[in-house]
Amino acid sequence: MASTATPEHVVIVGAGFVGLSAAWYLQEEGVKVTVVDRGGVASGSSWGNAGWLTPALTLPIAEPSIFTNGLKMMFDPASPLYIPLKADAKLLRFLVGFAWHSTPKKWQEAMRVYSEIGTTGLDAFDEIAEGTGAGPGVAEKTKSADPFLTGFKSLKDREVLLHEFEMIHKTGGNVEFDLLTGDELRAIEPTLSDDVAAGVAIKNQRFLNPPKYMESLAESVVARGGDIVGAFNVTDIRDNGTSVTVIGSEGRAMTADHVVMATGAWMNDLTKKFGVNVVVQAGRGYSFTVQPEVMPTHPIYFPSQRVACTPLGDRFRIAGTMEFRDVNHQLEPKRIEAIVAAAAPVYKGINWENRKEEWVGGRPCTADGLPLVGATRSPRVHVGGGHGMWGVALGPLTGKMLAAGIVGKEKPAVARHFNPLRKGF
Repeated sequence: MASTATPEHVVIVGAGFVGLSAAWYLQEEGVKVTVVDRGGVASGSSWGNAGWLTPALTLPIAEPSIFTNGLKMMFDPASPLYIPLKADAKLLRFLVGFAWHSTPKKWQEAMRVYSEIGTTGLDAFDEIAEGTGAGPGVAEKTKSADPFLTGFKSLKDREVLLHEFEMIHKTGGNVEFDLLTGDELRAIEPTLSDDVAAGVAIKNQRFLNPPKYMESLAESVVARGGDIVGAFNVTDIRDNGTSVTVIGSEGRAMTADHVVMATGAWMNDLTKKFGVNVVVQAGRGYSFTVQPEVMPTHPIYFPSQRVACTPLGDRFRIAGTMEFRDVNHQLEPKRIEAIVAAAAPVYKGINWENRKEEWVGGRPCTADGLPLVGATRSPRVHVGGGHGMWGVALGPLTGKMLAAGIVGKEKPAVARHFNPLRKGF
């Protein structure tokens, strides 16, 4: 039986994009919020990602190309998609589901959902920008990519992305783009090498500086009366029937009307007892920053190499790889080296040895590529996560859906696809 009373206080576990967005939207409804995190603001995968707000590229991770490119590639440590040979039961279950959802039929089903999302993720960013004096990013709001660039070593490689755009159109979405030659790309971004033979300029996409955006969103939540508590390691959630208690280590505890679990790749640790059985597997991404001789001014993506590059003011973030392994595993230097090996041929004027801010983060992935958003078996315990690579782009929209469900308002229609109690791998 669902709770009908508007809550006075909600505890949110996780101070990443989803958690802080949920806090902001709950505050819009007059709800007191307390955000707790084992580290602090953006201490997980929200910090080191590429910062893209790109509806055109927000696509399911599981796709048919994993079969055409060869499954054995996934066990190569230099591959963009890497699976260690040693896998536990949870990972094996996820991989079976991932393969199942990589079939053309399942991929098209997921594509329809992402086409339905469309630009609503950007709309939620605009609502946050308009609804707070600080605005997103304070010093840096979300920026128009104008355009967002993709690069390829051959025309054949480019056809893969154009096929995905065709599928977006077939499933109800829309992508505006122009085809570019390698010379036209270099005229926009001189730091690209002669190895880049072709490109696509995608319109109506945005990007942001993740750490700065998160800092400002946290400041906004606090300025509006919310509390953010760091170094709070949650060990248990207890449903008391009319309230919920969040138990932390060293005997710490908080009781509220509802709790939102926005714990990323750690979600399964605490939500299984509330009926959330879909595996949330860490798809670990790596990044670092460099300082090119000529600083790019646009985000640049190399789909074949799975290398994502974003200008962050005085430095250039290079991100990539998808590594399915335990979220708590240490940073593997070979994965950084694999990104360098993939990126170096398509750029010039970059000292790849002078890398800074080397980072790894566990992006929370589901086998079907769809997030988990909403109430669990307990009407007082809610989850928001499982976005894979798109927790940034869909974070505010997820926060909006969570807040609407908690206060009893109508949720965006697309929320029907994200039932956290759905059956699956």
